Parts: sequence; C-alpha cells; structure tokens
Amino acid sequence: MSSWPVEAAAAAVVRIGSTGLDGAGSPLPLLATTGPIDRRFSWASVTKLATALSVLVAVEEGIVAIDEPAGPPGSTVAHLLAHASGLGPDPGPPLARPGSVRIYSNFGYHLLADLLSERSGMAFVDYLAIGVTDPLGMTRTILDQVPQSGGPAAGLSGPLVDLIALAIEWSSPTLISSGVHRMATGINLPGLPGVLPGFGRFDRCDWGLGVEVRGDKQPHWTGTANSPSTYGHFGRSGAFLWVDPVAGLACVAVADRAFGP
Repeated sequence: MSSWPVEAAAAAVVRIGSTGLDGAGSPLPLLATTGPIDRRFSWASVTKLATALSVLVAVEEGIVAIDEPAGPPGSTVAHLLAHASGLGPDPGPPLARPGSVRIYSNFGYHLLADLLSERSGMAFVDYLAIGVTDPLGMTRTILDQVPQSGGPAAGLSGPLVDLIALAIEWSSPTLISSGVHRMATGINLPGLPGVLPGFGRFDRCDWGLGVEVRGDKQPHWTGTANSPSTYGHFGRSGAFLWVDPVAGLACVAVADRAFGP
C-alpha cells in the first residue's frame, strides 16, 4: 500500500472466528494495520452495508418484513437490498421486471431508508445511529444527508477503526440473529445476470441482502485467493470491506482517491 498513488490510505486485516470474539468477549485482535486508522475517510457505497444492516435490524424488530412489497410493483424489501427490483441507478421508472436481472441501484437504497423512516417514525439517520452505529461503537462515523453525497446509499464517512467494527459485525453478528445473517450473506435469487460496477457484466452476478457475494466472478475486487463465499462491498472512494468465512479473515480499507482507471 505504500506504493499506492494516493496521499493517504489505511487498511486492516482481522482474524474472525465463529463468534468474532475471544474467550473474554472482547473483539479479536487485529492481525495487521497500516496507515492512519483514526482519520475519517469517505466510505462511498460501503455505506450500503450499514444501511442494509439497519434494515435487517428492523426485520428483527418486526418493523418491516423481508418479503413485503417495496419499490416498484412486484418488488419487495429483499429485491431492493439485492439490487433485483428492476430499478435503475437513479430515480425513475423500473428498467426491468423485479427478480429478472441485477441492476445496481442507489435509488433502491434511498427507498429502503424512506421505508424505515416511515415505519419507525424517526429520521433514517437516527434509526441508523440507534440501531447500528451506536451499538457497534462507531462513534466517529457520520452520514452526510446532502442528496449529492449519496445519503443512505453512499453518504457515510468514518475512520478505519469504525469500519473494522462493521466488518466484525458482518462476520459474527450481534445485532441480528444467525438465521437472518445466513439469509443476508447467502445468494439471493441465484443465477441472475447483471453488471458489477467498474468490472463489467456477469452471467451470474451473485448478491446477498446488502452484500455482494463473490461467487465465480472474474476479475473481482477481492483477492485472487478469496473463496466464492466471500461477501462485502467496495466504494468508489477507494474503500472496501470483505469477509471470507472460509479463510476466517476480514479485510477493510479506505483511501482518499476515488476508484477509477
């Protein structure tokens, strides 16, 4: 990473286990870190992992149901989480029938945030804090609510230490049940074709409920040795988070230069 053409970048690798905790109930130690782990960086679309987690918390609380209608006709909460609602990236009418193709949609995540706000009776930023960031100790992570920032789809910024906390939660959940976690990190609607932004079209563009599942995609933004069950997300800001349950590792990174050629 010292050779990256950026002014600042930070990364960490965490050993994960069946619980994500050591015998004393403390987070497992980091295997390695580099760069300024306390500096705030933009997370861009890695924000979706926190937004999706807030939706899953709401499912556990009975505020929303994973299979209830949401978005365009025929679409559900699950479709929106898995980019299978048929909606395009930006506000507008659907581009495809729900469940027929994987279209990466920031708009879908805005609709999910609106649904949570309506059902909970509080602003999405407050639900996100109460349901996710505060319980995980992500005290320095903030959501920029200016529309052009990306809001619930891409508006979070925070330090690497907070992203580590999110990675540990996605590897070994404390806010949601193991059943909901398995559903979220498994493949939703297997075999759907779609485009992975920045990498191209895949006949099998596997996705879970909020997390992208690596599957057999090549090339891919995770390492060449990552298992097909690896899940996570990357963001245009240079941030990423992945969890490889086979390797027993999670990796997170942030940078101050946008993803590009």
